[in-house]
Amino acid sequence: MAACFSQPIPLKPKTSPKSTSFYTLKVTCSSATNQSQSAKQHLLSLISDQDRGLKTQNDPEKRATIIQAIYAMAEQGKGTVTTGNSLSATWRLLWTTEKEQLFIIEKAPLFGTKAGDVLQVIDVEKKTLNNVITFPPDRVFFVRSNIEIASSQRVNFSRFTSAVLRGKSWEIPLPPFGQGWFESVYIDDDIRVVKDIRGDYLVVDRAPYAWKE
Repeated sequence: MAACFSQPIPLKPKTSPKSTSFYTLKVTCSSATNQSQSAKQHLLSLISDQDRGLKTQNDPEKRATIIQAIYAMAEQGKGTVTTGNSLSATWRLLWTTEKEQLFIIEKAPLFGTKAGDVLQVIDVEKKTLNNVITFPPDRVFFVRSNIEIASSQRVNFSRFTSAVLRGKSWEIPLPPFGQGWFESVYIDDDIRVVKDIRGDYLVVDRAPYAWKE
């Protein structure tokens, strides 16, 4: 909602010099959109040099500052619906506190590779979510799960259906596990800000491509 302020502005009289001056109202609006963009740019600036969250793990002060910025984004997204069609996308990780994802990103070089894009691929209509970690040029680990829309901002992932480690000409099935929920507390055409059942946080952007199995 925009905040508007009124300021009286004198107008020259249109009749005689003896006429009383007239006043009109100049309305100045501080747009909620501008506030949202400012909070968004602040958050993106804070996480821009954090290596997707690896550096934040050892910097509690930075972590607290980023989470405070996430709360500010949640305030901007308060009362909005974030579980509609706009949620369906290939989302790319910018920053997270999730230890499992950060562990894989950090330790990938020990296995002679490196972590590429880390993705969430969501299809609201089909009720599916894939968590994906790519290992260029041709390896990928992904976990399939089913989802249900629980509220205007909450999505339940009721069960993981399968997990796969895949190379160019091979595939290893792994046992899936876990269930829970996540809330997209803010979403727009560029980014999504998330908190989950374990108290972890996630900032993702819309990838410039659509990931397919």
